[in-house]
Amino acid sequence: MTVADLTTLIEGSLLTPPAGEARDVSCGYTCDLLSWVMAHGKPGMAWITVQTHLNVIAVASLAEMSCIILPEGIQMEGPPLDKAGQEDIAVIASPLAAYEICARMAAAGIPA
Repeated sequence: MTVADLTTLIEGSLLTPPAGEARDVSCGYTCDLLSWVMAHGKPGMAWITVQTHLNVIAVASLAEMSCIILPEGIQMEGPPLDKAGQEDIAVIASPLAAYEICARMAAAGIPA
């Protein structure tokens, strides 16, 4: 599944068009503790988090993640969003709760 397909699946809006929308999503993860995500991040991962600062982009880039998903309509603006575009990491805002996003990803066959 591509980031563009995932965006549709979770009723999301791509905040970084066209950055990263053609990348493949290999797995999903939900966590807000950055050190934990650094230890468990994987290439191609779709990471669900409520955090929106620059360090989120740094962690996603370090792990070569495909995208960051912001649940419940959370938005990212300014320097973090600009940096995500530079790093070709898609940022998706979804109106759904993190639990529902995970459920839809799992039902679509995206592993944890």
